[in-house]
Amino acid sequence: MSGKPVLHYFNARGRMECIRWLLAAAGVEFEEKFIERPEDLEKLKKDGKLMFEQVPMVEIDGMTLVQTRAILNYIATKYDLNGKDVKERALIDMYAEGIADLSELILHLVVTPPDQKEAKISLIKDRAKNRYLPAFEKVLKSHGQDYLVGNRLTRVDIHLLELLLYVEEIDSSLLAPFPLLKALKSRLSSLPNVKKFLQPGSQRKPPTDEKKIEEARKIFKF
Repeated sequence: MSGKPVLHYFNARGRMECIRWLLAAAGVEFEEKFIERPEDLEKLKKDGKLMFEQVPMVEIDGMTLVQTRAILNYIATKYDLNGKDVKERALIDMYAEGIADLSELILHLVVTPPDQKEAKISLIKDRAKNRYLPAFEKVLKSHGQDYLVGNRLTRVDIHLLELLLYVEEIDSSLLAPFPLLKALKSRLSSLPNVKKFLQPGSQRKPPTDEKKIEEARKIFKF
């Protein structure tokens, strides 16, 4: 195995995209081995690489890690993006869980039946506008600092930036009432590692389309 982390997943955003984002923000180069056929997934299972028989899976530092939150925690701790003490980590975890709640709704949007999609989008917009975005705007207003926790970059800033970009894909007007979040988005997007990841040709994945969903259904049988 090379020195670079190796990411095993389907060639789409899914539950691996936040891991790609965090590695990129930390300035870590990584390789990807895409699962393109059911046989690829079965081989990983038979080789004992998937503890719970599911991906994402990341090979890093001689370990085989599964479960998205566990992978994110390892990367964040290794690259000093997880706060300076236990209290900061508690805030980071709390904010990250809120981000994950809204991200999960957005993640499921791509597999929502057509006749339910409009209702799902309305729910996402409502939760974003009235619950999650106001909460993070309030955090930034409360301390007047450039980052969410400890006045320095942590993993939760990167998770929030990723979420804000997804929210804008759904409705670009949703961020308008939140000037501090807009400023945070601009500030984070200009960080060298993040700016590079946002450029065309990076390992960042585009929105998942119907073709990708059909390919995924054949592999993962959902």
